[in-house]
Amino acid sequence: MWRPLLRRESWLLLVTLAFVAAAIAFWLTRATVLTVGVAPSGGTEPALLRAYAETSVTRRSGIRLEIVRFDGVRESAEALAAGKVDLAVVRPDIAMPPNGLTLAVLRELAVILAIKEGGPVRGFSDLGGRRLGMLAERISDRPLVAALLERYGLELRPDAASAAVPEEAVALVPLAEEELGPALAAGRVDAAMLVTTPASPGARRLVKLLDEAAGDRSLLLLGIPDAAAVVATSPKLQAVTVPAGLFGGDPRLPEEDLSTVGSSYRLMARASLSRSVAAEVTQHIFEHRADVAARAPAADDITFPAYDTTAVATTARLPNHPGAIDYFEREQESFIERYESWIYLVAIFGGGLGSAFAWLRQTLFRIRRERIQVATARLLAIRSEATRVSDPERLRSIADEVDSIAANIARQALNRRADWRLVEAASIAIDAARSTLARALAAARR
Repeated sequence: MWRPLLRRESWLLLVTLAFVAAAIAFWLTRATVLTVGVAPSGGTEPALLRAYAETSVTRRSGIRLEIVRFDGVRESAEALAAGKVDLAVVRPDIAMPPNGLTLAVLRELAVILAIKEGGPVRGFSDLGGRRLGMLAERISDRPLVAALLERYGLELRPDAASAAVPEEAVALVPLAEEELGPALAAGRVDAAMLVTTPASPGARRLVKLLDEAAGDRSLLLLGIPDAAAVVATSPKLQAVTVPAGLFGGDPRLPEEDLSTVGSSYRLMARASLSRSVAAEVTQHIFEHRADVAARAPAADDITFPAYDTTAVATTARLPNHPGAIDYFEREQESFIERYESWIYLVAIFGGGLGSAFAWLRQTLFRIRRERIQVATARLLAIRSEATRVSDPERLRSIADEVDSIAANIARQALNRRADWRLVEAASIAIDAARSTLARALAAARR
């Protein structure tokens, strides 16, 4: 009866320990799957984040990105604010989620005004009553340009391109990329507004088209006057410097460093995302950037949020995730620090399991001892009874009982932790009972 129970005890312990070890190993090595909202539709960010998602699989990274597409950055920001995604592409000047913290700046935008030298426009203050050309598909840039024009008391009017433009307004003329240069050269627009990533191939191509269209009348690139003041009053914007000669040309474009303002496309995480996971995501972004750039050149534009000190980084107007700062400052949590609580819990659980197993073993050992002791006492009683019985049938019944007790004790003796002193005493009692029974049966036959 007790041998199967003892075997089950050992197997139960082994299976439990194996299950616990497998569960811990799986939990510690499993990939963390994060949903990321990407936008705008048709922009560079969806392709960029999709390349990162593919790289995380091929590199067997501890981070897996699950892409969720949105039409615009407003929708992706709202999804992050609602907790529908873990990460999102956000453009702060369009929509800033209250729970969004920056991991990385995917690309920076700069506002650049392109004019012809000697033309009617010499700066932002001269745009009143003029026509301003912008890329038609960049609808999301219009609120930014409108806000900048408001500083000069000007109103951006999308529907006034074909009518007389009042002095307090600027007529917006949406144009395709290939139309922007000829329109500026022919005077259909008085200036062109670019909201672009200055170092990107697209920006260089667009400036080249404008420069070629200007012909003998040199193209001039202007920034935003008092950029620092604009940023101070519009904290979702940032100061940007376009290096002199970035777009080449002769004379070089721009002629000198160009101070302006702009916005940015950022990869933001929900504030509740743990620091260790945020640090791991940030590490994944920057360490795999060279690999991703081979498929998505926009990866070369990724940078970290500029800051001087940790205090500045964590108190910025566009807040940064503490986990990203941990990566930038090389203060990521170690394995022990990250899983310290779980290690303690496992140790406590393991200690409790060991104590329970030890108690079970002691209980079963005590039960075995008691069973052998009871069997030995019964054998002694049988020996005494055999001396008083003369009925052969009764003696044979007692003999069968002795055989049954002997078999049970033999099973107990097979256990390597049996109390051999009790087993030996029981064996002596068995021999004595059988000897007494033999003599009693012989006397009964006579």
